[in-house]
Formats: sequence, C-alpha cells, structure tokens
Amino acid sequence: MIELLIIADDFTGALDTGVQFTKRGAKTCVVTDPDIDYTKLDADVKVLSLDAETRHLDAGQAYEVVARVVRAARRANVPYIYKKTDSALRGNIGAELAALCEEAGETVHFVPAFPQCGRTTKNGIHYVDGIPVGESVFGEDPYEPVRHSAVKDIIAEQTRIKTTLADGMMSDTTARKEAGIVIFDAETPEQLDAIAKRLEENGGLHVSAGCAGLASRFAGILGYTSSGIAMPKLPEKLLVACGSVNPITVAQLARAEQEGCTRIHLKAEEKLDAAWLSSAQAEQKLEEWLAVCGREEICILDSNDEKDSGDTMEYASAHGLPLETVRVRIASAVGEIVKNLLDRGLSSTLLVTGGDTLMGFMHHIGVSILVPICEPITGVVLSGFCYNDEQYYIISKSGGFGGTTLIRDLMTILKQEKENVC
Repeated sequence: MIELLIIADDFTGALDTGVQFTKRGAKTCVVTDPDIDYTKLDADVKVLSLDAETRHLDAGQAYEVVARVVRAARRANVPYIYKKTDSALRGNIGAELAALCEEAGETVHFVPAFPQCGRTTKNGIHYVDGIPVGESVFGEDPYEPVRHSAVKDIIAEQTRIKTTLADGMMSDTTARKEAGIVIFDAETPEQLDAIAKRLEENGGLHVSAGCAGLASRFAGILGYTSSGIAMPKLPEKLLVACGSVNPITVAQLARAEQEGCTRIHLKAEEKLDAAWLSSAQAEQKLEEWLAVCGREEICILDSNDEKDSGDTMEYASAHGLPLETVRVRIASAVGEIVKNLLDRGLSSTLLVTGGDTLMGFMHHIGVSILVPICEPITGVVLSGFCYNDEQYYIISKSGGFGGTTLIRDLMTILKQEKENVC
C-alpha cells in the first residue's frame, strides 16, 4: 500500500527525493504518469514518487495537474502527500503549493532548504551557497529565471493564498483551521531534523512540501530505518549526456575536460534538426561516438556550444525556432542519441544531467518507471531500469547539483572493486 506520494515537477527531482526513502529501506517507485492507477501498483511499494512534468507548463496548467494528482491520492487514501519543489525554487512554486493546499484543505508546511547542497533559508530569504537565489546563477537561467529571493514573493507570483513565515524554527504548527502555506527557515540538517520531528508530532507532515532536504529527514520519522543499500557493480566507463545549461554543470564538464576527458559538443543541426538522426551523416557520427565511448574512460556528449560560440541561437534564429522549442528539441535529441548508442551496444554507465534530458531519453526508450537504488553523492541518484529485457543503470542529477570534481568523483566510485554502500 502506498504510504507516501511525492509529487515532483521534473524527473531528476522525483528521483533525488524518492531515493531518500529507498536508502532507508522503503520500496520506492518513480513514475511519469500523473494518472497512474494505484490499484495496479505492486503491493510492496510504500513510496510513489511521481514526475508530474509541470516545470515548464504555465501556472494554470501546473495547478490543474497537481490538483488532479492530489484528488486521486485522496481517493486512494494515501496518508502522506509531499509536494517536491526545486531546491532553487524554479518552476510553478505558487500554483502547485496552492493546488495542494486547496485540494487537501489543510495547511501546507513548506521547508525549501537543502543545507547538504548549499540551499538554506533564513528570515524567509532563500540562499544558494550563501547568495540570495534571485542573485545567483538561477536568477540568470535562460528558461526559468528565479526573479525573487524572498520565498513569500516567489509564491505570491502565482497565488493569493495566505502565506506566512513560521515564528521561529520550532513554531507551533497545530493551527490548521485556516488552510494556507507556512514557510520554515532552516540552515542545517539538524534544524531540518527538528522541524520534521515537530511537524510529525503535530500532524503537519501529512501535507508538506520542500525539496530532497526535508524528505531526507522525515524518511526515518516514518519508520524507514535501513542502514544503507548496496550499490551494484557498474560498467567502468562513463557516458555523460548533458542537456543542462546550468553554469554549475558547465563547470563540472570543463573540469573533466581539463583532466583529459573527451568532450563532444553537439553541433546545432545535430540537436535542433529533427531529421538529422535519419541522415547518413548521423550514422557515421553515431559509430564514431560509440567507438570513443568504448575507447575512453569518460566520454561527454554536451549540448552546450563551445565557449564564445553562439551557434545554437544563430541556428534557431535562422530557422524561426522560439526558445521553448529549442529547449524541447535539445532534450529530445540528446535522449534519442543516447538511445541509439544503447541500441548499438554501448557498454557504459550513463550519467544524465537535467530533468528534461532524462525525460527525453526515457521517452525514446519507451520506459516510464525507474527504480532508485542509492545516492552515491548527495543530490546524485543511481537508478535501474529494464530495456529490451536487459538491466541497465543510469545516474541522474539536477543541473545545479554537485561540486566541480563531480564527474571524476563518480568515476572513482565506479572503479571501486568492492560493492559500495550508499
């Protein structure tokens, strides 16, 4: 029976939150169908993490999707509903929290912090590595810039629902007569622990929201207490498929390239021309890239242009492609290229950055369910999936997660001879 439903707005978010429960011993399933039939789920599944794919919808559409999912969960008598939000507060934060609040008819307790990944909230202001989020790299995101740093202001962009700051970390949260949104500050994992404990004591965890930060703390409170999950032995070659423009990911790729990793920048037509993969040129390129993956320890397929090149936007302008179309086509193209390499016998562990790219890949291979296994690095998730009757493993992360040396750190983990526990 499902004890907890997590509603995420993208695929990497569904995974990095769902894995918090997997590593505590709860059987967890990550799915991409908002209308999933609860009666057809394995009876042993305790946590369902749903990618509602609302990140890039308009506010009204995002509201309707989340409202529909919450209604279905209520009909299925799911006791805990957790609205997973982006750790940098991108997406339809206000609309989706409003949908949860109004459909549940209860106060939504919102804890946006994830101190383990540098996301903290103080006096209602959200920070990324000590910088107010609106002034950070997320304020410059070309697709979904965060325009405010005050959490209340971000929520108010999309809803008029009453929003308040908790009166101190340990504020009484029992006042649920008037539904609204209560925002909690947190700067350390210990504060997250205290908030989760207090919310559970007052019944506040039944309708709550935040990123993987709070989820990681209340997994234990719900009684999931396993000491760790063994990471399977993985192929000791790594294919990095990057569809993220986040400067944090770009810096990770640059560092790996400086250390000798092969980095292939996809040309504009390779990622924006829908017919390119059917061409003779694509056939040749795919064989070349497959050979590189077989020869090199780490191979990077990067959808970003080379430094100081504006090829992608020049191509988009010349062909009348709006920015949203560029985003969608790049995610789909990178996913389809990886699928083609897999079909040709690729034998590498996959690392996919960005939820859109991960969704593009899953769409092309026709798989809608991933099973999170463990978190080898905070914010980085290893999952398994079945494709053409074969078991494969994929590592995923949000574009904004991880340190500069992340790719080399993952390679070190892959090369360990003994099974890891993470």
